[in-house]
Amino acid sequence: MADVLLEGRDLKKHYPVTRGFLQRTIGWVRAVDGVSFTIERGKTLSLVGESGAGKTTTAKAVLLLERLTSGSILFEGKDVYQFSQSQLKLEYRPRVQAVQQNPWSSMNPKMRVRDIIGEPLVVNTKQSKSQIRSRVLELLEQVGLMSDAGERYPHEFSGGQRQRIAVARALALNPSLVVLDEPVSALDVSIRAQIMNLLKDLQAQYNLSYLVIAHNLATVRYMSHSVAIMYLGQIVEYGEAEELFEKPLHPYTRALISASQLTIPEDGTQGAKQIILSGEMPSPLNPPEGCRFHTRCAESGESCSKDVPELKLIGQHWVRCNHYK
Repeated sequence: MADVLLEGRDLKKHYPVTRGFLQRTIGWVRAVDGVSFTIERGKTLSLVGESGAGKTTTAKAVLLLERLTSGSILFEGKDVYQFSQSQLKLEYRPRVQAVQQNPWSSMNPKMRVRDIIGEPLVVNTKQSKSQIRSRVLELLEQVGLMSDAGERYPHEFSGGQRQRIAVARALALNPSLVVLDEPVSALDVSIRAQIMNLLKDLQAQYNLSYLVIAHNLATVRYMSHSVAIMYLGQIVEYGEAEELFEKPLHPYTRALISASQLTIPEDGTQGAKQIILSGEMPSPLNPPEGCRFHTRCAESGESCSKDVPELKLIGQHWVRCNHYK
């Protein structure tokens, strides 16, 4: 039986749209609209989709930076929203950490690196200065930086080195889950593989779980154990990474994978036909009736604009599409 660390059940986050002096609510932006997933201990789940799909809002809900409209988040089987403030401080927040997308803006430029990495320890523990100093040196070594890096400031480091510092800070409290928001998208291509390998090595060493927010499918395929494809606030396909990439079922998943395969075979022949999506993602304020993807889907039929598809288990993974009965 799978060792589930965190589970999201029917997560919904709707933002009110108001108008006028009295701020009358005239509608709701359904940023996340019924999302469920599990993250196993020591495994990686990636949320994938275009901008506006609801990936980051879901991650913020896990980090308790957004209060859900409805739904529940279970951490080791316990509902996080039933925790007291003391429980959140001791049992949840230290064990769920984050690495932000941009290593240039996620650190205080006036703080030395030793203080940036040690700050979580100062705030959340009662360790002595010497204990914190020792822990910082240990973390610097774990992420591949020299011990004297602690005396320097963020601007003295490259983007890849800054992201290593961000990873060290996230590991300071020995978390069980790390939320990685586009962890390598702001880095040079030559550095991305180094950071991804570092993250995988740390995962194996400490049995870490990762929730990855990403749009680069090469990164997702390399790092993930399972993948959830999101579109307009909902998961449209969800399953083990290799199975999903080898046998994508949803038309949107196939389009995303097609768009990432832009190389031409060495024999000069044309590769698999690229799928071009028409139009843009509709507004989450007024999503389409029926299947939310039908306005851009080349395979849509008459029922797609009327019947709301359920998430069904087809083969080895889940898919939300009316083509599968």
